[in-house]
Amino acid sequence: MSGPAFVQRPWQRFNRRERFARFVLYFGMVFACVISLRTVQIIPEFLYDAPEQMADLLRRMWPIEWAYYKKGVHEVLLETLHIATLGTVLAILMALPVGLLAAQNVTPVTWVNYLAKLILVSSRSVNSLVWALLFVAIFGPGPLAGTMAIAFRSIGFVGKLFGEALEEARPGPVEALRAVGAPWPTIFIKGYWPQVEPAFWAIALFRWDISVRESAVLGLVGAGGIGMAIDSAMNLFQWERVALMLAAIFAVVLVAEVVVTQIRKRVI
Repeated sequence: MSGPAFVQRPWQRFNRRERFARFVLYFGMVFACVISLRTVQIIPEFLYDAPEQMADLLRRMWPIEWAYYKKGVHEVLLETLHIATLGTVLAILMALPVGLLAAQNVTPVTWVNYLAKLILVSSRSVNSLVWALLFVAIFGPGPLAGTMAIAFRSIGFVGKLFGEALEEARPGPVEALRAVGAPWPTIFIKGYWPQVEPAFWAIALFRWDISVRESAVLGLVGAGGIGMAIDSAMNLFQWERVALMLAAIFAVVLVAEVVVTQIRKRVI
């Protein structure tokens, strides 16, 4: 008497539920793209003419007016770096307490955690240009508005990453300090800080690197820095000077990237 026949089923990577979920996901992505294209209302004539307009703009930017650097670019470029640096320092000073309150293992109070996370989300949800517009309305045009915009925009970034680094800290050293009755400042300095210090410096350097890029465009809305000079030159159709300022921004960003990389190698 022969045994039951073995039926070999074809191998499938995903089961029926997974295939349905993938279909819904892909359909949603395609639907969102279609709706976005209809909302953006792309004009085909502008697309056809774009290469010609770009070529004309590049011809106007050449030759670059290098002689204008000392007169009209150097000071505003340094101002841009000052805005980025001071804004980042202010952001770190404001974000660290919020990050401590957001970390559940450091502050085991649920409503305080949610309040701190609400502050961090609120900071990140507003673009730096919008922050700059708000502070220009409060303080008037100038580098102070740009500095405050960088600072308030960076609170969410620094605070979120610092809070997550605290939550990932090993509990062993902290529990040992608590067991011997150490006060909270000692617990933080001896238990938490040695574990999160590399992450802190990485976050601070990365945020400064981003702030240098952001501060270059805040001047377009009157928040100081080289962006104001670019806006003025564009309004006067001085494209050779615009090209010079763009080249200066590219050089500063490149140097900042090298500096941050070297500091990370030596500090972290």
